Amino acid sequence: MTRWVESDEFRERLAAVAEATESMLDRLLAPAALPGEEVRPARLLEAMRYASLAGGKRLRPFLLVEAARLFGLEVDGAGGEGVLRAACALEMIHCYSLVHDDLPAMDDDDLRRGRPTTHKAYDEATAILAGDGLLTYAFDVTADPATHPDPAVRAALVLQLARHAGLGGMVGGQILDLEAEAATSRHAAPDVIRIQSMKTGALLHYAVIAGATLGGAEAPAMAAMSRYGRAVGAAFQVADDILDVEADPQALGKATGKDADRNKATLVAALGLEAARARRDALAEEAIAALADVVAGREDRRAAAQVLREAARFAVARRS
Repeated sequence: MTRWVESDEFRERLAAVAEATESMLDRLLAPAALPGEEVRPARLLEAMRYASLAGGKRLRPFLLVEAARLFGLEVDGAGGEGVLRAACALEMIHCYSLVHDDLPAMDDDDLRRGRPTTHKAYDEATAILAGDGLLTYAFDVTADPATHPDPAVRAALVLQLARHAGLGGMVGGQILDLEAEAATSRHAAPDVIRIQSMKTGALLHYAVIAGATLGGAEAPAMAAMSRYGRAVGAAFQVADDILDVEADPQALGKATGKDADRNKATLVAALGLEAARARRDALAEEAIAALADVVAGREDRRAAAQVLREAARFAVARRS
């Protein structure tokens, strides 16, 4: 893929969603207890805020917000706060997974986003509980009527979030990834693709279909959005594999070169660097092609679709 330069609109929208996500997370992770809660323990809340505030590209919230916008649901209009709540719930799931992924029992990482990982900043027990708290609270936020007035929509979001984040999604992918580290034979590309579609791709896929669900997408458009989300999720992880080989650790905000040391199941290991680059770029184009079915005959969706096209290119062109 030729060097991509993002448009001003894309850059501004990405920054705006990141800022809105940060603001909503700050509100959701406030000290005051909600009805039904007894008290929010200060140290636990502080660790949850440390793990989820002030960091990251917020790509998952961005995809959710932009997918909803494609179907006419703007964050600054009616229902917009609900879209942000759903986006923040997803980001809580993502952040909890990073906290647990960094633990000594998993990847044993000291740095995340250029600063100490949560278990280094606090302690292992607090980090585990902070992850547990973020995971549980994500479903609280998603199921709350403030996220969407229709119980059927909320139930659909909760079900899909559980499926994508759990046993057959992200968590299942994590155990397969750990098992692959112990393999003595070369990682086969189909096995790597399956692991990555679960461990990383599942939440990115959910972001897209959740936004489309909130926006009331019709069935054919939802199917196309699902194809887009799966391709973007796959492309993002291949790009991560490549960054671990090529990126500067300071720019990336964490140590590099660890995948090969740990025998991680990556497409760089399975296919080689050049073939991995080719797959990454082909997946981005596959995602972009899927949007054509959403836009066909709908001039009102053209501008929002362009932002999602750029998001697919951003997923593979990023340097951190």
